[in-house]
Amino acid sequence: MPHNPNGEDEAPYEPTERPPVHYAEQALLGALLLDPTLLEGLAELEPASFGNPFHSALFAAIRTASALGEQTPRAGLDWLNTVLAQAQTETAGLAPSFLHTLISACPRSSHAPAYAAMIRSEHARRTIRLHAEKLAQAAADSTVPDRPGHALEAADALERHLDELASRLPSHSGPMPRTPPPPSDPPPTDTEEALEAEQWLLASAVAWPTQVKEMRWLSADDFLHPVHAELWPCVATLAHRGDPVDPVTVLWEAQRRGVLAAGITSVEAVTLLSMPVGSPEYWGERLVERTLLARARHVANRVTAYADDPANSVHQLVTGSRRALADLHAVRSRWQRATRPPAGPTAQGETTAASRASPRRPPVIPTTPARPTPGRVP
Repeated sequence: MPHNPNGEDEAPYEPTERPPVHYAEQALLGALLLDPTLLEGLAELEPASFGNPFHSALFAAIRTASALGEQTPRAGLDWLNTVLAQAQTETAGLAPSFLHTLISACPRSSHAPAYAAMIRSEHARRTIRLHAEKLAQAAADSTVPDRPGHALEAADALERHLDELASRLPSHSGPMPRTPPPPSDPPPTDTEEALEAEQWLLASAVAWPTQVKEMRWLSADDFLHPVHAELWPCVATLAHRGDPVDPVTVLWEAQRRGVLAAGITSVEAVTLLSMPVGSPEYWGERLVERTLLARARHVANRVTAYADDPANSVHQLVTGSRRALADLHAVRSRWQRATRPPAGPTAQGETTAASRASPRRPPVIPTTPARPTPGRVP
């Protein structure tokens, strides 16, 4: 078939493979071109709801042209010419044959509300995916001074959007998405520094066990190294019981819990626990911050996976995204407890946002060597 030199075919600006919502957009626009009075029942639909830019421009033109004159069913050729002229002011490449293509693509103009519901559903999917992408970018942004606060702002924006969508949806107790969850994030690129921070936390916790009693917000899941994750409950248990805490007593507790059989020797454990650096609260806050950012990235990946699965309805997207955010809120609560200023007259007026500030104290570097060569956990 020879190419049309006038450029009035749809091929230059429409892909060969089209998603189902493309046909819904065509059908709705075709219905409105046939019967502009149908626009009265589409008050919630906006041009931005259309994924195809030509469809978006044409819907905006239909709304404008409808506002300029009386809406009558079967408006005829004059109506089509008015819509085309209005659309060409914004989209010069729009050809008259495009309107006829849309009209022929409409099975039944009376089904316009159903087509509009499909378009709104797909638009909700796109906006949820966009918010998830912003959350992922915020969690990975290392240029901002308050990385946790920056990521939590993006999470709050996603949650507000989900609430807005839910308020427009009919009451429905839909199931969770059946989309397989994405794999966990890989370890951070600065793994060596992260493991050192865990070692310094454990050693400083042994040196100052009274601070450990206030660190109930720290979890073993915040540690990357499995041995470190097993040693932390040993230290915390002794501190909360009021038992003596030093490298030897922690070593004995670790033996009782079977930690020494998990990949660390007695000499390595004693050496690791004997070289404190800074404050345990400082290093604990760093670990929870790391967990918070990693969880935010994972939540963004989960929501994106839900949105990319066309089998999920909007109800399932909202339900699954809210459940994912609930996992982030659990870490967020621990982060806020960790960074909350001490109780006192100056802290009574602090807001929740202020509680996400930087750590309460910088690390104090001792005069003894901070990075011993022997006995470090591999």
